[in-house]
Amino acid sequence: MRIDKFLNTVNIVKRRSVAEDMCKSKVVSINDKVAKPAKDLKVGDVIKIDYLEKSVSYEVLQIPTTRTISKSLKFEYVKEL
Repeated sequence: MRIDKFLNTVNIVKRRSVAEDMCKSKVVSINDKVAKPAKDLKVGDVIKIDYLEKSVSYEVLQIPTTRTISKSLKFEYVKEL
């Protein structure tokens, strides 16, 4: 699954276009490498997002098979580090 779609599906960002812009602005990295919006994710990858005030890291636990998931199920797919 693409990184921009994943961030939207697991409710880390509200819109896929926002996730795409974040990737283009080089604030999203996968395994310490800057990620393009179309970069594919695998289970075990570490996503790091550099916000203005802080950095947040997530580990991918599983890839969603549906287009959206409920917010209560977010932590079945990612673990905040």
